[in-house]
Amino acid sequence: MRLLVTGGAGYVGSVVASELLDAGHRITVLDDLSTGHADAVPAGATLVRGSITEARQLIAEANIEAVLHFAAKSLVPESVTAPERYWANNVSGSLALLEAMRAAGVRRIVFSSTAATYGEPDTVPIHEDAPTRPTNPYGASKLAVDQMLAGYAVAHGFRAVSLRYFNVAGAKLAGPQPLGERHATETHLIPIALQVAAGRRPSLQVNGTSYPTPDGTCVRDYIHILDLADAHQRALGWTGSHEGHLVCNLGSGTGASVREVVETVRRVTGHPTPAVDAESRAGDPAVLIASHDRARQVLGWRPTRDLTQMVSDAWAFARWTPDD
Repeated sequence: MRLLVTGGAGYVGSVVASELLDAGHRITVLDDLSTGHADAVPAGATLVRGSITEARQLIAEANIEAVLHFAAKSLVPESVTAPERYWANNVSGSLALLEAMRAAGVRRIVFSSTAATYGEPDTVPIHEDAPTRPTNPYGASKLAVDQMLAGYAVAHGFRAVSLRYFNVAGAKLAGPQPLGERHATETHLIPIALQVAAGRRPSLQVNGTSYPTPDGTCVRDYIHILDLADAHQRALGWTGSHEGHLVCNLGSGTGASVREVVETVRRVTGHPTPAVDAESRAGDPAVLIASHDRARQVLGWRPTRDLTQMVSDAWAFARWTPDD
């Protein structure tokens, strides 16, 4: 198939684009490179530098058959201080993309949504019918696109899947170019811990040590980037034979605490990885774990790689990658 991957120069988008290429699809990447890296676009894909607001001509001229949509701003703190950027890019940009698709007669889309749409859950594991109460503009902007897709499915015959990720980690090491996380502003626990292990940071800050969890630190659900990419391919297949809008959570169904992640980093890297206890952050739930029952039942998907594999692959990528 001829596929458009928006945000395909970023972490998740580049790995998914690479896996789709390996599966025999023809890939066009649309990315403004504001946070992505041109050299992360996999060899064999066509890179078009531009905004998703300018996709109409590209979709028509490239004879695109389906879209995988990753282009979004995703820094939670920034979304709180500059919400206008998130409504403009994530919501207005996605609306422009859907209108470009509709004009070209393209009706199949897989959307990179997020667990942040749920906010602070009442119960865990979190199922797709849990209340959606995002606590920041980032989560609200993603939920708005989920709702947009539901409306387009009813009104315009779109076949759409929203995949709500929890914490993505790991890297793709096989192939001509390793692909992994390269964020200018890093907010994710595993890459930060690996930067400490590599000596690029003096220590890791553990925010909160008195949560009602086995070791007092927050518990989060982690998923390997290659398992995530597999889910996208399955979701794309679903849009070829089903109608409507499907929402699926993607996670392991289990969790790891901050201390467990740090211990895994120490074991994998062989480095001390100093950690400093700090105050908890306002609004941080004690436990966030996904139910992936729907993805298993509907898409035939399940995660296959554990936390040790995620950290090992991320560490290998971090040692390969030059500082940006």
